[in-house]
Amino acid sequence: MVKVRAARPAEAEDLTGLVMRSKAHWGYDAVFMAACAQELRIRSDDVTARRIVVAENERGEVLGVASLEGTAPRAELGMLFVEPSALGQGVGRLLYRDVLRRAVELGARRLVIDSDPHAAGFYRAMGAVAVTAPGGGADAVALVRFEAAPVPLADWARAWTGGGRAVHLGNVGEFNAQFADATLDREQRPAHHYACLAAFYSPYPAALVLPRPVPRGWTELVCRQLGWTGVEVYDGLLDTDPGLADAVRARPALAAQVTGAGLPLVPWGRTRPFGRLAGRPWQPGELRYESKSAAHELFGRILADGGHPGIVLPRQWRAGGRWAAARMLAARTRAGESTVLKSEHGVGGSGTTVVTPERVRAAGGARAVLRRLPRGPLLVEEYVGGPVSGAGEGPRDLTYDGFVDDAGRAHEVGGAVMDVADGCYRGATVGPGVVPAWAEKPLVSFGTAVGRALADSGYRGWFDVDFVADGEGRLAPTETNLRLTGPSIAFMVAARLDALRGAGHLVRIADRVELGARLPEAQLDELCTALARGCAELGAVFVPAIPTGAFEPVPWLGVLVAAHSREVLDAAEALIRAKALAVGAMFGPPRSSGRSS
Repeated sequence: MVKVRAARPAEAEDLTGLVMRSKAHWGYDAVFMAACAQELRIRSDDVTARRIVVAENERGEVLGVASLEGTAPRAELGMLFVEPSALGQGVGRLLYRDVLRRAVELGARRLVIDSDPHAAGFYRAMGAVAVTAPGGGADAVALVRFEAAPVPLADWARAWTGGGRAVHLGNVGEFNAQFADATLDREQRPAHHYACLAAFYSPYPAALVLPRPVPRGWTELVCRQLGWTGVEVYDGLLDTDPGLADAVRARPALAAQVTGAGLPLVPWGRTRPFGRLAGRPWQPGELRYESKSAAHELFGRILADGGHPGIVLPRQWRAGGRWAAARMLAARTRAGESTVLKSEHGVGGSGTTVVTPERVRAAGGARAVLRRLPRGPLLVEEYVGGPVSGAGEGPRDLTYDGFVDDAGRAHEVGGAVMDVADGCYRGATVGPGVVPAWAEKPLVSFGTAVGRALADSGYRGWFDVDFVADGEGRLAPTETNLRLTGPSIAFMVAARLDALRGAGHLVRIADRVELGARLPEAQLDELCTALARGCAELGAVFVPAIPTGAFEPVPWLGVLVAAHSREVLDAAEALIRAKALAVGAMFGPPRSSGRSS
């Protein structure tokens, strides 16, 4: 195992030799190397003055050297060199991340890097942003200047787990099973795929507890991409039953491991079995605002107090039965109004259907529409039209994320833009500038008010508030989710990458990236490694989020992608989707489209 330590003055001559070998690796001739020998020399008094550290292996062999120079608020990466025989082994990555961490401790907010052109790809992959290159003489190598913005872990992320590591419990199926709702999959098969998101319930896990087996190559790649070490994985604990917390309690040794280390135990959502496992009393009605009708009533009470001019609440009615819902739908159709039909506890858009008058007529009437929907209680809601007037083709679906800590304090995390098609959630993007300026203030103000109300009601844990934008530049709240969500996963990864690579990451989670073929595990590992490499060349980060969908008859992946700009983010997502779909070519001719010519 390679570790970083402070360099010693007595090592100065040996370190100079390492630097010269590393520089010469790029093919520079003897004349050039002689010309820069004095500049590259490390003297014994440089070791402390230039804050030099080394990376060494378990045998004490020095594999790399780096320096952090300058003073706050602007610091410099004075040097970073790796022994040629150790290139490609993660030594440079380890040293760079150490420099960025020490820059935070120094109070620096800018880290300047003048890179050899051969190393530019490395710094781009590490998240540094290229700026103007410094000048040089005719005989000089034109260095490439990069900058990074060192930042500590976000305040909300430190408050979420106390600033340390946590144990993550992927109890998605267990959470969903609490709600007797016909729109939720009884077998919870999708829930077990989404349990893979347990890898990202906080910025730095100590252990993952998962219901189904997951590929070892997946966890290794995720750890490498996010700079995690020492993450324990306990998977394959369930066959069909959704009770993950009870499955852990049934294994006393495992229960002692995950609860006895004094680390926070973070679930997807709170349940009575989780309360027993965590030693946390279950409060009756704790999740009452997970109900869409109860959330609607909560929104109405908040708005009745005033102070939220940018928020409008759509009207909602509880149908006394299926035929009552049909009568309401028919009346709204005759009035030329579109309608949203909702279940009380649908997940990810399941149980939510947007019905236009045209759709009702095409189906043969309101009763025919309802016959095609899952059984169960229905809410009838006014459809909020868009797009946003005066805001261009701005986002239609937004969300606010926050959490209530155990002391009852509500914390703001931020806003995100969701990708929603026909009422179904497909992903989300978080990061600086994602939420348009016109929406940011009302979204945060109302989301904060909901957080305070949830805290007063006794709720503790993560929550979000979903919104749609109307045609007049206002936001309409549609539901609360009293659990972690896809956007929350993106926020966790953004917090980790900002601390690891510099501030300002945009992170996108895409729930389903279609694969061109069902892949064996080894080929899935190869594909994900190739995608990580391809995104790094663009300056982006690829993280496979849900690998187990790749083994379904119609295969897919859930993915996370991060970058410092929207252009790079979009390019990386396009690359991922194209390469994922193209994997079918490795296993034979493409599927027939069913068309003839």
